Amino acid sequence: MGNEKVKITDWTIYPADRNFHLFLEIRTDQGVSGWGACYSEKGQAIGALHWLKRFVIGENPLEIERVTEKLHQITFWLGRGGAMTHAISAVNLALWDVAGKILQQPVSVLLGGSLRQTVPAYGSILFVPLETLAERIQRMKESGFRAIKLGWEPFGRESVAQDEALIRKAREAAGNDTRLLIDMGGSYPFWKLRLKDALERARMLKDYGVYWLEEPLAPDDIEGYARLTEQSPIKIAHGEVLTRRQSFSPYFDRRAMDIAQPDVSKVGGLSEMRRIAWMAEERGIELVPHGWNTAVGVAADLHLTSTLSSSSFVEFNVGNPLVESLTSTPFHLNTEGCLEIPDKPGLGIEIDRERLKALEASGFASTSWTWDERKEFETS
Repeated sequence: MGNEKVKITDWTIYPADRNFHLFLEIRTDQGVSGWGACYSEKGQAIGALHWLKRFVIGENPLEIERVTEKLHQITFWLGRGGAMTHAISAVNLALWDVAGKILQQPVSVLLGGSLRQTVPAYGSILFVPLETLAERIQRMKESGFRAIKLGWEPFGRESVAQDEALIRKAREAAGNDTRLLIDMGGSYPFWKLRLKDALERARMLKDYGVYWLEEPLAPDDIEGYARLTEQSPIKIAHGEVLTRRQSFSPYFDRRAMDIAQPDVSKVGGLSEMRRIAWMAEERGIELVPHGWNTAVGVAADLHLTSTLSSSSFVEFNVGNPLVESLTSTPFHLNTEGCLEIPDKPGLGIEIDRERLKALEASGFASTSWTWDERKEFETS
């Protein structure tokens, strides 16, 4: 492409998910396009992207940091940290993808270089429906997952004895050779459990060889998380709802987590998550990306985690077509339960536009519940 300056000419939004996830394709005057995605409320994210577009068109996609920081700087008054930051995540991811394709390098190289060629993946599902839990765990084991995360209700909603019975069932299905991770979903509205409730469950989970306990407290309870992280016999993980590195700083300063879980499609994209990873590493905090999102998120997580000095996982949302069905070449677990780092230019995946459109036309919704539909905001 010589010394010509590349310019962004347009973009297209693909709202493939009725609820939350959007895909963004940025196009350039050189015929190169790149993919991003964000996890947000669909209407708000579309509105944010429409507003941001005027500040991106005409820019050089190779100037990733300058363009992205400009978007952060002009949104102080316009929802920075919420849907606006979620939308910036999609833009940033697409810029990294475009830059890699223009330079004919994988994003991992642009991030500084991979320290490993594969990253362990954990299969991530909800506890419900309970009647198929054992069967679903077995299917994931047969697919090659050596680590499995189970999340949300009914765990943490009833007694400790009932929670233990549920974990016993999960451990029996998983066997002793599978690493178990438990997500309590403490970002649920009006979360009731407090420090000692979470600590009691952490001690119970240790007896079943659970590796980490995720979101056991409400996201804003920094003091509770600091004390729980210090006292818990298993690792404490959270951070999926936090956006921007500034939101993680007080938790890092208090060491109020063992494992940080920023979501690349919410936190501000790869540029922001890389900064958060550096902040975490220098404090001895692991970074494991929250990946209950899309194929774009999985690819970005793979590139980033391959560059970290400490080993990490990536989350793989089993059964989600936004992860499993939209790429021309599906993700594939090796015999060690790991995913390979994409080695093609950019993020290294190709999104099928026709499948995206078909998914949107089908009315696909990415979760089995939404608070809007269930209207369960009550505190009782």
